[in-house]
Amino acid sequence: MPNSNQNNSNINDSHILKVISIIVGLGLLLIGAIYFFSKDNLMMGLSLLLFIFPVIYLYFVFKSPRIGFISVLYANYFAIGLSRYLPAPMGLTVDALLVLTWVSLIFSQFNKEINWKLAAKDYTLLAIIWFVMTFLQLFNPEAVSREAWFYAMRGQGLYIFLTIPLVYLIFNKPKDFETLITLCAWFTLFAIAKGLMQKYMGVDRWEQQWLNVPGNRTTHILNGQLRVFSIFSDAGTYGSSMGYFGVLFSVLGIHESKKSKKFFYFFVGFASLYAMLISGTRSSIAVPLVGFVMYTILTKKFKIMITVGSIIFILFFILKYTTIGQGNYDVRRMRSAFSENNESLNVRMENREIFAQYLKTRPFGGGIGSAGNWGMRFSPNTLLAQTATDGFYIQIWAEQGIVGLSFYLFMIFYIVLKATFLIFFKLKNPKNITIAIGFTCGMYGLMVTSYSASSLGQMPNIIIVFASMALISLMPDWEKKESKHADV
Repeated sequence: MPNSNQNNSNINDSHILKVISIIVGLGLLLIGAIYFFSKDNLMMGLSLLLFIFPVIYLYFVFKSPRIGFISVLYANYFAIGLSRYLPAPMGLTVDALLVLTWVSLIFSQFNKEINWKLAAKDYTLLAIIWFVMTFLQLFNPEAVSREAWFYAMRGQGLYIFLTIPLVYLIFNKPKDFETLITLCAWFTLFAIAKGLMQKYMGVDRWEQQWLNVPGNRTTHILNGQLRVFSIFSDAGTYGSSMGYFGVLFSVLGIHESKKSKKFFYFFVGFASLYAMLISGTRSSIAVPLVGFVMYTILTKKFKIMITVGSIIFILFFILKYTTIGQGNYDVRRMRSAFSENNESLNVRMENREIFAQYLKTRPFGGGIGSAGNWGMRFSPNTLLAQTATDGFYIQIWAEQGIVGLSFYLFMIFYIVLKATFLIFFKLKNPKNITIAIGFTCGMYGLMVTSYSASSLGQMPNIIIVFASMALISLMPDWEKKESKHADV
């Protein structure tokens, strides 16, 4: 049986071999670049030099798959915005990085044993079942385009399936939750800043090109006013996302004891809510309204219930029953969400009646990618493509039928109700409770607004929401470990 010194020696030798291999590889790339430069082949020389950076990145990802998952969080937030500036399907970088992280995780077990049992959780089982249902839609006889399935199934099932187990395996510590919160804060500030630039300085030429597309222009310029979309896929996603982060960081700010962090969280929270306002997305108002109502319930503190509840009631009363701020377009637009004479609501109800008639004999729907934007792109002359879904639940209903919608609703309600149960009865650490409340209240808001918007099916919401819920489910284990260390 080899002793520990021999094992350490083998590990050191393996590490030295890797370092030497990387140095040799980078050296060859550098020599190749110098050679092409000497032959006046500038493009090949630059290509080889630029190739050095992916090689270094891949080395660190395979050394620590956690870096790959953090890269996913970056791409998840910025890929769609970058696609307006780069002629490439940037959204696929999220898929590529998720797959790369999984590959690096599998290979990393050759150096360090991976405890795969960590992923054996109820959320993982739900994600697997949902992905299998999503995959089987590829064979739905009602589906018109298989190519549309590939693009649309990612936001519906693939990202959930790949994200939840990764959280349990490599992004499963309290410090990882802190990392997620920090990244969300700074990413959100960037999105807010970009939104303010669009609102007060105008869009740049790449954004203008995007707005010139007929469908984008008619939905984002209303009565001569721009609905701000920032770096997101559309104004609806921007509005719901900002509402979500407004709830999250306001809750964190209320309970933060350190003054500098309290100010920072409040700043991000209030700025997010203002960004939600300028998005012109009426349905997004449901996110903070529902989120803060749930906050008053989950805190179980009478003073907070009275204070926050009063603020919510006053804001609702102002928007519903007064004309205060009517001179401001953004306020006027948001107030119209409470109007009883809402023409768009009538149109939505008519569209849902069309879906109801179509789906009477189709319990598995018309196939993933057959409705919404993907339907318009790949099968524009079909009934599902020409009938607006508006909400994410309606889209799932149209594409996966009552069977798919029923399971999806079961999955998200199970996840959010479990988080609620943990907050009420299991968690003891005040910091954990605050974080769990913030993310859970935000999810409640997104769940409600997804009835009339695509909130839960769009980046960055989908990965952040399900990653945060998986982390909350780990909190009881964290507290047990802390208790054991305290007793020693």
